[in-house]
Formats: sequence, structure tokens, C-alpha cells
Amino acid sequence: MENDMNFIKGRGAQFNPHNRFQKNQVEKEEEENPNTQYIEVHPKTIVNNVESKNVFAKYSMNPYQGCEHGCIYCYARNSHEYWGFSAGQEFEGKIMIKKNAPELLEKFLNKKGYQATPIMLSGNTDCYQPIERRMQITRSILEVLLKYKHPVGMITKNSLILRDVDILQQLAANNLVHVTISLTTLSEELRRKMEPRASSFHNRLKTVNELSKAGIPVGILIGPVIPSLNSHEIPEILKAAAEAGADTAGMVPVRLQGAIGPIFEDWIIKTFPDRAQRVMNQIREIHDGELSSSHYQQKTKGTGKIMEQMYSLFRLYRNKYFEKKDIELRCDLFKTPDKGQLRMEL
Repeated sequence: MENDMNFIKGRGAQFNPHNRFQKNQVEKEEEENPNTQYIEVHPKTIVNNVESKNVFAKYSMNPYQGCEHGCIYCYARNSHEYWGFSAGQEFEGKIMIKKNAPELLEKFLNKKGYQATPIMLSGNTDCYQPIERRMQITRSILEVLLKYKHPVGMITKNSLILRDVDILQQLAANNLVHVTISLTTLSEELRRKMEPRASSFHNRLKTVNELSKAGIPVGILIGPVIPSLNSHEIPEILKAAAEAGADTAGMVPVRLQGAIGPIFEDWIIKTFPDRAQRVMNQIREIHDGELSSSHYQQKTKGTGKIMEQMYSLFRLYRNKYFEKKDIELRCDLFKTPDKGQLRMEL
């Protein structure tokens, strides 16, 4: 139970840390209306290069900036600072909407000499967060990808993806899509505190099952694994995901770079005071004494005995419940509708 009278329910972050890009810090009055604000923006590009070697896609795109799910550990929080907002409550409460994302995607696909390669939707914030129900930007993006027969990988923790099964089935029929459902815990009490506005774990398992039954390839990601918080659930999560129909499983350790460190520490002290110090110490242990390693391999894989134990546990039960499978989407079907000709990938 939360031990702070001022704990804000329905939000992950409990305060707004200073934006590192702002020289002068502005003290803001608390807003009386806690409702989320939606801000329309007009980016000039929507497709980004992917630096992570853990993602099979070369590119990613995000129709929204900021995420109302409010996951306390989210690595995307730091990106909100580039827009002049805080990585804390403002990341969850000020959501930027990129209405022109489908048009920008189509423009990108029509670049001269472009060779099809999987695009990840989304690589940063969730493309199926609550506002998508009304905006349907993600659905429009999928329609563009289907039109061009372009491969796409998707990751979400929202059951809203089931709305688009009709498009996903058409993509899957040509091996053009793979979906990953983020599944961090089977404890609804922990989920409500850690991911306050995301789908329940029951609905996520149901989503895995519905996608699988519809013939849409779907896996799960235990991300992030947090020692002494959800690390003990690895076997149960893998078993439940396999029984639901997941075909792949992955895991990544928590990393609390930048402003996420103080946001997470403030949260865990307020929500789990009995184990807060142990959790923070063990997170530092898997990152060589820091909350996130600057070295790429350590940042994404972690290090030390605790991390070795978690990976050993993961591999043991992944091998028990899953067959090894590589994700290979087709790129040779890509075509530009205006020319009506297939553009074969070399």
C-alpha cells in the first residue's frame, strides 16, 4: 500500500523533475484538473533509425510522444525533455499527437531507391495508448503498410490492438507482421502501481490468445525485469504466455538512465518502502554500481551475478515452454501502388 497521503493515483510518476535542457527551473502551480492534455504537432519526418541491436527492425515510428500508460520505468520518459516537458508527470499528462504520421510514412516509402526493411511500431511510446481509440492514427499507419505490402513489427501493452485484427490478418497472411505484447507481471496489484493506465495482465494474455487464434504471429517481452520486484515471476509469466499462444519470448533488465532514476526511486519509496532500498541496490548491482550503464551491451543485458541468475532462470523456462524461433518478415513483396510494380529487395 502507498504510504504517502499525497500519492497521486492513476499516475506513475509522482512529481516533475527539472528538465535538464532548461537553464532556469520554473515553479508551477499544481493544476486543479488532472486530465490529460493532448497537443497536436506537425513533424517533418516520422521514421527513425533504430540503434538498439535487440530490435530486429532497422527503423521505428511513433505516432504519439508521451504516454498515458504512465509506466514508472519507461525509458521513453527522457525523450519528453527534448520537447520542453518533464520526464515525470508531464510525460504521462501531456501527449503529443502526430496526425500527419500516415502521410509522412507514405512519403518515406516512396523515396527513390528505398529498399523495404521492417519498421517497428512503436519503438518509443505505445502506439495503442488510450487516445488511439479516438484518433486511429495507428490504424491508418497499418493501412498504409498493407497498401505497400511493407513488413512491420509491433510492440504494445494495450488490448486495443485487437480492434485492428482485420488489417493484421491481411498482413500476417503474407508474413508481413509480428506483434509483441509487453508483459511485466501477473500481479494486478503490482501492475496497477507500476503501469497505472495500461491494460490488465488478464487482458494482455487474452490479447495474446486472440491474436494467436486469428493467425497473427505474437510473442511477449518481459520488460523490464526488476530484481526483487517482478524477477521471481519469470517462470510463471513464460508459462502463462505460452499457454495463451505466444510463439516467442524475450526479456530486458530495468535501466534507469537520466531523469528516470529519481522518478523511479521516489515511486518505489512511496509504494514499497519495505523493499525500496534492496531494489535500488540490486538495480545498481546489475549496472556496475549505476542505475544504467553507458556501455551498450551492459545497458541492454546487464551484468553481475543477479543478472546471470535472472537470465539462467529465463532461458531455462523459455526452453521449456517455447521452441526457438527467429523473426523473419518478408521484404520482397513491397510495392509502390502508383507504379504497380514489385520492388524486390536485393
